[in-house]
Amino acid sequence: MAVRYLLRLPVPEKARGTEPALAFRSDGAEGFAEELQAALRGRGLFERWRAMQDDPEDIDEGMGEVDPDAVVTGRQEDLHIALEATTSLPGAVFRHRLRLLAGSNWELADVRPA
Repeated sequence: MAVRYLLRLPVPEKARGTEPALAFRSDGAEGFAEELQAALRGRGLFERWRAMQDDPEDIDEGMGEVDPDAVVTGRQEDLHIALEATTSLPGAVFRHRLRLLAGSNWELADVRPA
């Protein structure tokens, strides 16, 4: 079942994960949305993260799950960026990818069935 997440990046320039090689690179709403959508649809971000781990083979393969139908849109609202993500990925996988991209610099505004 797909879920719709409404997210806020309150200070977009700080929406960066702790590992620069994995973090958001964008500055605008559309770029953030495109990067998050790519992270949900494909294994690229997960594979780069896994390769950085001490024992990559011990990483739960379920964390690499993808949703080729995930859709993310973004819009600028005053000084923050609002993202809407619709995906069937488990919440733990979704949050993990978002933490890699944005660190802790994001807020969950709402979650509901899509």
